Amino acid sequence: MLKREDIKKEYKWNLTDIYENWDKWNEDVKVMESLMDKISTYKGQIRNNPQNFIKMMELEEKLSRLSEKVYLYPYLMKDLNSKNEEASIKIQEIESIYTKYSISTAWITPEILEIPETTMNQWLEEYPELDSYKFQIKEIYRLQKHILSEDKERLLSYFGQYMGAPSDIYGELSTSDIKWNNVTFSTGEILPVTNGVYGKVVSTYKNQEDRKKAFEALYKSYLVNKNTYGAIYRNLLQRDFASAQSRNYKSALEKSLEPKNIPEKVYTTLIESTRENTAPLKRYIALRKRALKLENYYYYDNQINIVDYNREFTYEEAKKDVIDSVIPLGKEYQESLKKALSAGWLDVFETENKRSGAYSISIYDVHPYMLLNYNGTLDSVFTLAHELGHTMHSMLSVENQPYSTSQYTIFVAEVASTFNERLLLDSMLKKTKDHKERIALIEQALGNIVGTYYIQTMFADYEYQAHKIVENGGAITPEVLDNIMGTLFKEYFGEEIKVDDLQKLIWARIPHFYNSPYYVYQYATSFASSAALYDKVTDNKYSKEEREEALNRYLTLLKSGGNDYPMEQLKKAGVDLTKKESFQFIGDEFNRLLDLLEAELNKNN
Repeated sequence: MLKREDIKKEYKWNLTDIYENWDKWNEDVKVMESLMDKISTYKGQIRNNPQNFIKMMELEEKLSRLSEKVYLYPYLMKDLNSKNEEASIKIQEIESIYTKYSISTAWITPEILEIPETTMNQWLEEYPELDSYKFQIKEIYRLQKHILSEDKERLLSYFGQYMGAPSDIYGELSTSDIKWNNVTFSTGEILPVTNGVYGKVVSTYKNQEDRKKAFEALYKSYLVNKNTYGAIYRNLLQRDFASAQSRNYKSALEKSLEPKNIPEKVYTTLIESTRENTAPLKRYIALRKRALKLENYYYYDNQINIVDYNREFTYEEAKKDVIDSVIPLGKEYQESLKKALSAGWLDVFETENKRSGAYSISIYDVHPYMLLNYNGTLDSVFTLAHELGHTMHSMLSVENQPYSTSQYTIFVAEVASTFNERLLLDSMLKKTKDHKERIALIEQALGNIVGTYYIQTMFADYEYQAHKIVENGGAITPEVLDNIMGTLFKEYFGEEIKVDDLQKLIWARIPHFYNSPYYVYQYATSFASSAALYDKVTDNKYSKEEREEALNRYLTLLKSGGNDYPMEQLKKAGVDLTKKESFQFIGDEFNRLLDLLEAELNKNN
């Protein structure tokens, strides 16, 4: 693991793009608080006065843009070092200010709803200053049955600060306080098995015993606090159901989907369709077991390449491969992607106490920031492409949308990221002359389907079942969660995979379960969407004109931010997720790739 001081600045975030120092940050905190106070002066002044309503909306936008910077400055610092006490204190200070603001402005939405909808529609037509807020305002009226009276909204706002407690506690337990176990591998290396080290071992160490050691070391770091993780998750499930009921939703799932106008059928159809199409996944596991000549196959065997392919990619090589791969999206897109790779926009390498995984987050008035834990594996090259997809989506949205509609929904968030992964795959397959690398790339494509579609759907299935237990009055214990996971592994992967007790504990190490409930299903729906769009943009079975039109629709999707319901945005781009076939074709694509893999492997025999 590298030390931050030993890493060149071009591979680290430049947070001075947000604020030069804490003094500048403190100045904006004071400005933010003054804006909060000013908004409160509009109470009782907007119902019959469109000019006051306009001023309040503009003031809210100004405040929101400022708050984005004020909050993310310490947030990003803490992600670089979970033990950064100053950043932790600043985050708590801001959250406290937000809570007070939420309490003091609980009147806003109820008072807006006191304006008759016909009057509001008249204002929207009459005043061009409200053009950028139309979608946002109309949504308030659509969702008005879930908006409470002022006194009830005020009461709920008192608890806003505590709604993130499960996520905060999980973050501290799994990052700041976690103790990594050292392992001596067959190579003679002695390493602490962090999440990053584990990812590298299971994807590059051919010795199954090494992979087993890494697996056991990592999962035992979570096992020691199993009951605490179980208590955190139980409280999260209870919180979600209580929050849903308080706003007149039947379930936490409905509360998650309805604000974006997504039918529950999309969620349940995804699970049903995937369960009906697990045969290719089971075929995949059986093929890998034979090819790897393993007596028993475990989940930690899923990432190792069948062939001896352990090429390490420097970060500079990875950048070049990704830049080359996006040319089908046009020169303008490629140049924007190069800008996204600018120094200071990415934090590339794993360091002590740095948040695990990878993400891209955008600040409207600054630029996106991407967090990586790059380790040189093929998988980490694809992670770079993935996060750059998010960043490009953000850049195009910001360039083409006003602030109020610039943020795309989570539901479409993974379309651009998985589209970019597919571009990278096809680009590298075309360039390689190495038979082993070709097999590794086909495996990468298969692994993407497994990891982005099947596993995320399985995780979505787990969340659905866990929430239902609480919503039906049942009890949640670590053993209950283990049993759900154990059963799901058998149902999705079949008997070819061995699932021991430690593997069932995977629910304790998936941050999305704690930070963003009902998020992971969107990886699968987005994967299905991007696969359909990719086919229309790149497949020569379509005419040049048809491909160009499909590309324009795709880029329009990326530029549209959050200016419409995500289901409608996807339909405009050419995908309808209410239809079961939108998911079923993935099994066909999986089988096609398996046929290619078998053909390549037969060349070795």
